[in-house]
Amino acid sequence: MISSNEPPAANGQNKEAHSAAAVALLEAVRRDLSSASLPLELPGVERARLDIRNSVAQLDDYILPRYRSLDAPLLAVVGGSTGAGKSTLVNALVGHPVTRAGAIRPTTRQPILLHHPADAPWFEDQRVLPSLSRIRGTVVAGPLPASKSGLAPDAAPVSSLVLVGEPAVPEGIALLDAPDVDSISDDNRKLAGQLLAAADLWVFVTTANRYADAVPWKLLLDAASRDILVAVVLDRVPPAAEAEVSEDLRAMLEREGLGSAALFVIPEVALDRLGMLPAEATDALGTWLRNLAADAAGRAVIARRTLNGTVKGLSQTVQLVAASSEEQRRAAGLLGDDARSAYQDAVARILDATKDGALLRGEVLARWQDFVGTGEFFRSLEQNIGRFRDRAGAFFRGEPTPAVRVETAIETGLQAVIVDEAANAAEDADQRWRSDPAGRHLLGTDDLSGTSPGFGDAVAAEIRAWQGSLMELIRTEGQAKRTQARWLSFGVNGLGAALMIVVFSMTAGLTGLEIGVAGGTAVVGQKLLEAVFGEDAVRRLARTAREDLHTRCQNLLQAEQRRFLDRLDPDTGAGAAVLAGHAEALKRLAGAA
Repeated sequence: MISSNEPPAANGQNKEAHSAAAVALLEAVRRDLSSASLPLELPGVERARLDIRNSVAQLDDYILPRYRSLDAPLLAVVGGSTGAGKSTLVNALVGHPVTRAGAIRPTTRQPILLHHPADAPWFEDQRVLPSLSRIRGTVVAGPLPASKSGLAPDAAPVSSLVLVGEPAVPEGIALLDAPDVDSISDDNRKLAGQLLAAADLWVFVTTANRYADAVPWKLLLDAASRDILVAVVLDRVPPAAEAEVSEDLRAMLEREGLGSAALFVIPEVALDRLGMLPAEATDALGTWLRNLAADAAGRAVIARRTLNGTVKGLSQTVQLVAASSEEQRRAAGLLGDDARSAYQDAVARILDATKDGALLRGEVLARWQDFVGTGEFFRSLEQNIGRFRDRAGAFFRGEPTPAVRVETAIETGLQAVIVDEAANAAEDADQRWRSDPAGRHLLGTDDLSGTSPGFGDAVAAEIRAWQGSLMELIRTEGQAKRTQARWLSFGVNGLGAALMIVVFSMTAGLTGLEIGVAGGTAVVGQKLLEAVFGEDAVRRLARTAREDLHTRCQNLLQAEQRRFLDRLDPDTGAGAAVLAGHAEALKRLAGAA
């Protein structure tokens, strides 16, 4: 708080510092709001997206310009329902036709801002309503036929603001004739809402037979939430009904928190040849506006009151957007978890298939048996492992092709397992996403229930790379055993095939090597490797090979799951916590004022 005995200079410096801090906060809010992304189709997300667009527009059109120029003239937006007589009222306030009024709907499309000539610099630049270009207008002389009262509803959206310097408008306040709030044109309604959101005060025009309509009251309630100064003009009131209608409207305003709104009644009278109301019909409203304009301190109070109410409303909106952002984060997390879980389960199933001997059947078993020989070979191996050592070198020198066939059979079998489980994971993830509205929207018409194109080839290449790394393990281990280097030079493929067989027969994790399937098939590979490298080395080689295979399978399936995860936008702009912090800061800013 500023002490009452502070000198004026210090007081002014504190106000400037406060204003600069407020602008910095508002600019941060604007930046983070505009960057906020709500990509998932969740309940209420369209409302939140609209809130973001409207809030950013209001920051640009009104809040930031007003904070930067607290002494700028007040902007009074004249709004209301279709045919309520807004343009006729504006013309009456300045004493001659300056805006178009007629019977064709929509009537007012091109917004016209009337200001005192001395206030022109405040409006000629893009200080307020920067998205609308400026057109310097002139006062219209003579009546305007109804056929020129407006463009067709499907005409191009209005992107400009006509500025008219009018001496009859009091200095310090400007009048903006806005489109109909209930126009049949979507663009007209959006523009009317944009202009009303940029107002310091509203002059809201309705009629004796339409003052209870829902659309105007929705906007009036918004005005009440912003604590904006409102003047309600009840137009075309039959003299006999004036007391009853005025009393009913005043009671409605009281019930909805607008009891302080000024109420002006314009009787139903004939217009002259220029479409003008009698001057006395708008005397009360004109006097009210001139009194506001003449009181500089009062204008400042009105500007701050509306500004603070708007900032308070912005705080509530940003808090709602923060909640929506958090809902998006949670929903995206669940969808991501669904996809990751499906593929993690597939990796686990692949590894199970490589441990339980399932791969040592069919073609792999046949090729391995071709490689190691007949049943007598098994028996001789079991009877005398030492004699096997003497025969192994010749065996491998003479039969390199069967070893390669074992590798090829393992590649084919393992590829089939990985591709099949990846397809199962894709189908699982696709079904989980399609059971969720947000996931269903992200997938659209794309079918991700199978593997991606070229996945089978990628799997085959990765298996061959794994086999190559396994051969390199054999070579590296053999270099440490110089007495057996000759065996390695002749039998690296055979030893590699044996190591693959051992890897695929490990049914108890890393606690031991067990006999696989098909009558002790794997024991041959195990015995051979132990004879060459020793039992501990075989365990280490098998563990390293299995871990390498595990990593490669994970990488393959993680690449596949990216098809789902890439649809979850990782860059959602400012997070919920940042937005919630902004909401609290805005609340404090409004409260401090």
